[in-house]
Amino acid sequence: MLFFSEGFTFRNFLADVFSVFAFVVLFWLLIVVFSDIFSRHDIGGWAKAAWIILVIVLPYFGVFIYLIAEHTGMAERRGQLVQDQQAATDQYIRSVSGSGGPAAEIETAKGLLDSGAITQAEFDSIKAKALGSG
Repeated sequence: MLFFSEGFTFRNFLADVFSVFAFVVLFWLLIVVFSDIFSRHDIGGWAKAAWIILVIVLPYFGVFIYLIAEHTGMAERRGQLVQDQQAATDQYIRSVSGSGGPAAEIETAKGLLDSGAITQAEFDSIKAKALGSG
């Protein structure tokens, strides 16, 4: 789009590709910065508004200032978010996976038998129930 009088040339093509690339990079950076700003709990509404205004008024400059000023905080917040999501996923998987099946029940009962908490008859009863024959 820079060289209209030349028609369609390779230089015009490269300029267009670079322009589209720059726009996509800006859009991606805006999404990352806005999501980080809005998910922060350590700053108030006025500080968030100030960052948003800076990023909207001076897009590239504002994004680069935010990345330079908040790079460590962004990485820590993202790492914490990933850990929280992983913990929630693990907890959900544990909650829907059940008790571990008959082998886990028998193993638990064996531990109780070995510790003297239950008798051999109680162990045999638990084992029979776990195996479905009782």
